[in-house]
Amino acid sequence: MQGVYPDEGRTPLLQFLRQNAPWLGAGVLLTFLSSFGQTFFISVFAGSIRLEFGLSHGEWGGIYTLGTTASAIVMVWAGGLTDRYRVRVLGSVVLVVLAVACLSMAQVSSVWMLPFVIFGLRFAGQGMSSHIAIVAMARWFVAARGRALSIAGLGFAAGEAFLPLIFVMLLELYSWRTLWIFAAAIVIAAFPVLLMLLKTERTPQSSAEQTNTFGMNGKHWIRKEVLRHWLFWLLVPVLLGPSAFNTAFFFHQVHLADTKGWAHVQLVALFPLYTSVGIVFMVISGWLIDRMGTVRLMPIYQLPFAISFALMAYTQNLTEGAIAMAVMAVGVGANSTVPNAFWAEFFGTRHLGSIKAMAASIMVLGSAIGPGLTGWLIDKGINFENQMIGISVYFLVSCGLAAIGITKARGLLPVAA
Repeated sequence: MQGVYPDEGRTPLLQFLRQNAPWLGAGVLLTFLSSFGQTFFISVFAGSIRLEFGLSHGEWGGIYTLGTTASAIVMVWAGGLTDRYRVRVLGSVVLVVLAVACLSMAQVSSVWMLPFVIFGLRFAGQGMSSHIAIVAMARWFVAARGRALSIAGLGFAAGEAFLPLIFVMLLELYSWRTLWIFAAAIVIAAFPVLLMLLKTERTPQSSAEQTNTFGMNGKHWIRKEVLRHWLFWLLVPVLLGPSAFNTAFFFHQVHLADTKGWAHVQLVALFPLYTSVGIVFMVISGWLIDRMGTVRLMPIYQLPFAISFALMAYTQNLTEGAIAMAVMAVGVGANSTVPNAFWAEFFGTRHLGSIKAMAASIMVLGSAIGPGLTGWLIDKGINFENQMIGISVYFLVSCGLAAIGITKARGLLPVAA
């Protein structure tokens, strides 16, 4: 049984990586594999799926919303399993479910089956794979929590950077169904790698006891208490925003490219830039968390989203589009670390799995609302680029609510925080 290095926050990066390589590697692997249930990957096949089943933007968005909403509901319960089971065990089960979901997408033969397949992909991929990795990093590491979260987030970044571009090019050679078999094969191949990395594992129970990180009022909050606290509800718009509208951006990437007069592959070619900037600011935000905490960062980290959507609404060429995506990536990088560290800092680590599961279910719900709402508006004649100004305003409002909540709650934190 492994403990937690008490001075990890001061450990040089290379030494930190060597000491913690298996656990950090498991986090990166799980976040990368979550890509197969993420919107940026599934949306690569949106055009093919809509064409084969004769679906409008709104109908496809509705199916996606239905499956994703169901996964958000189940996440409330399933996410709490991270408080009871080791990552080695729970992660293995989730990867099996994800592989089956990928194979099911390859075999789907009727519209009525699509919501069930989307449910499996979103629950096992975007939901549980991400949740297990993030909770593990937030619980296993204390002084280096931001650093660990940013390193684990490299899996998200790698998936966003390479998988859409690779699979868009492969669509020229293979059918979309064949490519989902490829995706399942990747997940299956990763299964023994996860087991090897976690051959010796830091268990949630041992870590929680040794680090004993308290939240507001010097205690470990349980989920019911969090639900009754006003801070949680002030932050619901913050939780919903990135998942709803960043998801919608990728979900409607084919439509957006058509609206702008760009080839789809040209838009996808901007993703590596988006990911590179995201990686840089994910690392920077992790460094800032370890030195400043989340108190100063939570009210402002979504401002880049507001700026980027306003820019993208008016951009007409790929150069301007690249600038808008780079600004968006600043927010995405911070979003990979700041809210995840927030739950541990403000509500403690003992029941972090169940608390984070509740937050994750809201984020998943946001990723259901975003494509459904924006797809419905597209069907009503309001294309996505015209919706972006309203989205920008939403992010400004959510930042304001976060500032109010954090300012009021910071006095409740333990003195050490």
